[in-house]
Amino acid sequence: MNTDSSLRSSRLPEGFVFTGTLFAIGQLAAQTTAPAPATEKKEEQKTENMGEMVVQGDFEKTLYKPERLQSPKMTQPLRDVAQTVTVIPKEVMKEQAASNLRDVLRNVPGISMQAGEGGGGPAGDNLAIRGFAARSDIFVDGMRDTSSGGYSRDPFVFEQVEVTKGPASANTGRGSTGGSINIVTKVPHLQNSYGATFSGGTDDYMRGTFDVNQEIPGLNGAAFRLNGMYHDQDIPGRDHVENERWGIAPSIAFGLGTDTRFTLSYMHMEQDNVPDYGVPWIPRNSVVPTQVTPNNPLGTVTTVNNTGLPSGAPPESLYSNYYGNLNRDYEDITTDLITGVFEHDFNENLKLRSTLRFGRNDRDSVTTAPRFVDGDTSAPIANFNSLALTQQFQSRDQVDTAVFGQTDIRYDFNTGTIEHNLVGGFEVGHEVSKLLGRAVENPNGTLAAAPVTNLLFPNNYLPYAGSIVYNGAFTQTVSDTAALYLFDTIKFNDCWELSGGLRWDSYEVDYDTRTADTTNNALVTTNGVLSDLGRNDSNFSYRAALTYKPVREGSIYLGYGTSFNPSTEGLSYIASPGGTNNTLNLFNAPPEENETIELGAKWEFFDQKLLLSSAIFRTEKTNARTTDPTDPTIVTLTGEQVVQGFEVGFAGSITDKWRVIGGYTFLDSEVKSSAVAAEVGSEVSNTPENSFSLWTVYDLPKNISVGVGAQYVGSRYNNNNVDTRQQADGFTIFNAMASYAMNENVTFQLNVDNLFDEEYIDRVGGGHFVPGQGRSAVLSATLNF
Repeated sequence: MNTDSSLRSSRLPEGFVFTGTLFAIGQLAAQTTAPAPATEKKEEQKTENMGEMVVQGDFEKTLYKPERLQSPKMTQPLRDVAQTVTVIPKEVMKEQAASNLRDVLRNVPGISMQAGEGGGGPAGDNLAIRGFAARSDIFVDGMRDTSSGGYSRDPFVFEQVEVTKGPASANTGRGSTGGSINIVTKVPHLQNSYGATFSGGTDDYMRGTFDVNQEIPGLNGAAFRLNGMYHDQDIPGRDHVENERWGIAPSIAFGLGTDTRFTLSYMHMEQDNVPDYGVPWIPRNSVVPTQVTPNNPLGTVTTVNNTGLPSGAPPESLYSNYYGNLNRDYEDITTDLITGVFEHDFNENLKLRSTLRFGRNDRDSVTTAPRFVDGDTSAPIANFNSLALTQQFQSRDQVDTAVFGQTDIRYDFNTGTIEHNLVGGFEVGHEVSKLLGRAVENPNGTLAAAPVTNLLFPNNYLPYAGSIVYNGAFTQTVSDTAALYLFDTIKFNDCWELSGGLRWDSYEVDYDTRTADTTNNALVTTNGVLSDLGRNDSNFSYRAALTYKPVREGSIYLGYGTSFNPSTEGLSYIASPGGTNNTLNLFNAPPEENETIELGAKWEFFDQKLLLSSAIFRTEKTNARTTDPTDPTIVTLTGEQVVQGFEVGFAGSITDKWRVIGGYTFLDSEVKSSAVAAEVGSEVSNTPENSFSLWTVYDLPKNISVGVGAQYVGSRYNNNNVDTRQQADGFTIFNAMASYAMNENVTFQLNVDNLFDEEYIDRVGGGHFVPGQGRSAVLSATLNF
């Protein structure tokens, strides 16, 4: 492919019976397709300058269909990568006016959003891939992000977003049960360009971004790039919730276009938000109907308890209600990432890439968790006999820092007639997370009671007694990672390839915590229980795949991979476990283990402009952690969870004027075994059976383009226990776009999201859910020079 030499990645899911269909259609398409150019291999070897995202050749082929992944471990074009991969390029983000990572990921079926619990609250990018939590499986330029889930990412500096599905610890290290997300950032290139976008819209939406790339005079191969962003809006459909942030991202590169290159980049972002814990579930075993006065805005509704309502959610007329305390709640987040990348090509066949990253995320927030006052949690059936909600105090004063180093060496060579693309390397990392505990203290030193509001008519300006003080509690986690890995893609001939990789990880954690002593309600800051624990896990992960290529434009593969989740993996990002036995048990527990098998196919059509993909898969988690029903402070490793299904995906151009991206995912999930009998046979939480996404744009005459999009997410549960779980109903939302290019420098664009103002549950949590955003409209003007 002539565009292989400068692109990083691409394409989507895969699927089921569609696998055989792709093979049959691909054979027909191949009959009219020109043979591969003799220079194809040589061009593919020129992709190692990952700093540049310059599109060469036929632009329409690559607008929605980047050809390569950023990772040096993936040496093949995307059409030959033996795994389900979805890539969302910057063009799609621009057309959709995406303003956060969650917006971008709505293009990927099989991803479902989650709402956080506890002091962490709903903040950050909290999600599941193929039914398994992936909050800590987000990477930036191939390296694990700092405090995954601790902040919301803005796409102002995104080049593309790559979603790889299935266990892949061989590629990424710990985690990645359902998959992982890699954010590729913008860096300098050898062409001057200047751009800016200014947007305004409903709900006081205001956003501005700029992107400037400038070659440095007098320094051959040197360029400087500067990206910036300011964003401020009220969240559509949610009372009082606001997001405000700004960011700046300078980067400089030397040696572009030469054998030795160095890029230094920095990203700084600050957020000042009104945090949103959403709406509380009404327990389905509530037995006392709650009467509603005749003059309330709900009209004929006479009860708000969940009797007879399968979802456990209050009426949709309450979805706009905000239950936080605006006299107390806030969310301030500061994020910094500094990255240096050194690359050297010894020759055409031997290349080195070394990356060093420092990251810091500082989060200071106070959030209200709305909880029913009259819930008797000790009784088998809760008795909710009033509308009173406690504005429960949730605090997070947490600083996460991380230093990662990663070095890769690629060596291309032949053994006889067999071609090898060998990649080896090592990774080291040091992460520190410190969380300080706080409480609300009365003037006399006792703990202040939480304010009480109302489910139907919440008062968001309730006064609260006392002041927020540090209570002496803290949690500090220090983790050290060391890893070695080796990958090889073996090409036996034009039709058969074997790819595989092996990685060894050492993951060592030191965990120190102190609880607050609140004996007799007196706030004591020095007498809490101290714990000093540690654990060291060493694991091998591997993956292997056999690929058959009947023609250059298509591939059929069978792959297998593993991953692991250390028992201490999440302690860097959550508060201390609830009891001493639980803490000790977690540190004595070996990792959860995951494996997947996948059969898929990928095929290019329409002169390689459109990539279709499909796959059937099965992922199994063993040693799954579950709570001992006889002692809730003890975690056992008796669980087993299985998610299997199929995917189909498409991305690219059908004609020179019509481009599409999207897919469909079917997930059949089941808890096979658990220490909790009520979990056995249940679907895995937050795993919709069906999900679908589509975005398509058509270029009309007179420089006008129109686009429409749809997202469907099926119903899903908030936990695995059939006795207590709540169901979020499925939903479908539609978006639309129209743009007009006044000339080559100025473009106007109108986006309308949630076109029909659907009321739906977007993010699912244990005790609450966050409703989706209401209808909104944004008008943008883009300048490019």
